[in-house]
Amino acid sequence: MSISDTQLPVGSEEHDKVTELLRLMEISQQLAATVDLQELLALIEQAARELLRCDRATVFVYDAPTHELYSYVQARSEQIRFPADRGLAGACFLTGQLTHTPDAYADDRFNRAVDASTGYRTRNILTCPLTTVDRTVVGVLQSLNKHEGGFTEWDQTLMQTLSAQCGVALQRQFLLQEFAQKQRLERELTLARDIQQGLLPGMAPQAEGYDIAGWNQPADQTGGDFYHFQTLPDGRLCLVVADVTGHGIAAALLASQCYALYRAAMFASTDVGETATQVNGLLSEDIPLDRFVTAFFTLLDPATGEFVYAAAGHGPVYLIRFQGDNVELEAQGPPLGVIGGLAYKASDPIRLEQGDILFLCTDGFFEWENRQQEAYGVERLCAAIARLADRPASEIISSIYRELLEHADGAEQSDDLTAVVVKKL
Repeated sequence: MSISDTQLPVGSEEHDKVTELLRLMEISQQLAATVDLQELLALIEQAARELLRCDRATVFVYDAPTHELYSYVQARSEQIRFPADRGLAGACFLTGQLTHTPDAYADDRFNRAVDASTGYRTRNILTCPLTTVDRTVVGVLQSLNKHEGGFTEWDQTLMQTLSAQCGVALQRQFLLQEFAQKQRLERELTLARDIQQGLLPGMAPQAEGYDIAGWNQPADQTGGDFYHFQTLPDGRLCLVVADVTGHGIAAALLASQCYALYRAAMFASTDVGETATQVNGLLSEDIPLDRFVTAFFTLLDPATGEFVYAAAGHGPVYLIRFQGDNVELEAQGPPLGVIGGLAYKASDPIRLEQGDILFLCTDGFFEWENRQQEAYGVERLCAAIARLADRPASEIISSIYRELLEHADGAEQSDDLTAVVVKKL
């Protein structure tokens, strides 16, 4: 429909109103097609000046985290912010009602300092809330100084109609921004996970007479566990399993830091006690107070079947004997990063006999609770390892993971899972 389709006399009040309503429809289409926030705000302000025939118009957007209203100074792309309960705009935001101020200087809520600093004289003001479909107030639209006389009831109707369209447009803009932010975060998390997974061994070491496997499953896209294998020139094998408190991005960053410190310390000394001491000393200098790292460092000599270990708050770790009782390898000191300057010592040598299984894991295995809040537990874990002793190392891990899922019965994984199996053939 166009204004030429009507029979209204040009220049009549009815003709002007129809013209303004048709223009409002065009503006609504422009609002729907605008995806940039600053462009959207500029379009709203321009539309208000045009429809209401006034000097100025400003959109104040509500910032929920700070409970502030802010507007953009378009010429400088700067923000002006103030508490959401201050002034005429704040009152409109709190009440959700249009406010007509025919004499600005007669209203105590009007901030005269703005006029004093700019030399501008504000005469009359229309202030209208910007609301979403569910009537949530997301901002305020304010128009100043009607060109001829004061704002009329029709101006108020136009202002409310425009504001309703603008509120929906702002809501859509916020949803688009939220979606874009989530997409960026997903990409960053995927990249972080790829980097972190790249730090894990691509394949288990090959040592004659042994079957070795490692596995990691973060609770989130990134995790705080890691494991590592390193074969030394003399054939001995370094293994480590570590677990940072918590999971997610913060834990992943600390795990990466710990991994780098471990690699540096390991190449400086093959003494697992010294390695733990060096990592602890460096880590304790800048680790957050609410964080720590449990770690189990192992040095295995495949030729003799003997290994030594240093456990920093990590456990329980079990040696499942093919003949005889299970052996719990206890931690000799607190987690890494808790006490700076602490010296860790390697254990006495322990010999692996044929059929023995050394099972290193993080606490996510035995602490995973089902819907009845019953943890999988150490006893189930040891029984499962013994029952699966005739399987390949990788199959032992995968079978236990399947049993974990059955035990969880749909309860979400709440912690990272990491396991290393060393089986003496």
